[in-house]
Amino acid sequence: MGEDYSQRLKEYIEKTYEINALVNLLDMKIKDIEMGKAILTMKISAQKHTNLYKVVHGGALASLADTVMGVVCATVGKRVITLDMNMNYIKNIGPGETAIAVGRILHNGNKTMVVEAELFNESDNLLVKARATFFVTGRFEDLPHA
Repeated sequence: MGEDYSQRLKEYIEKTYEINALVNLLDMKIKDIEMGKAILTMKISAQKHTNLYKVVHGGALASLADTVMGVVCATVGKRVITLDMNMNYIKNIGPGETAIAVGRILHNGNKTMVVEAELFNESDNLLVKARATFFVTGRFEDLPHA
């Protein structure tokens, strides 16, 4: 898969996700995409992402993990909804830091997909390990081809 294709795929998925209200609210950004893998970032804001302890709320990290895994499914042309998701919270992150989410496909079936995500801070410390099963609801018919 060439660099030109990766760029076209990234542009297509960015355009697809630009209307996602939660992605916009939480300031998630697509950093890198290739078929079967995606990297998203989310700069932690005290006004948007933190809990009463002044660290990121687990739900904000769960949203980032779910989103990166959904984006990974889109890289292979599949529209999906989450059936279940497991999260292991390992380390927290505070305001001003950036969470980096890396998603990869484990199973790419016709009806279901299994995807994993790892979230890191900028120092490459593991924050969260997640795995989810997705139900395939359709396809992105106009996805660019390699």
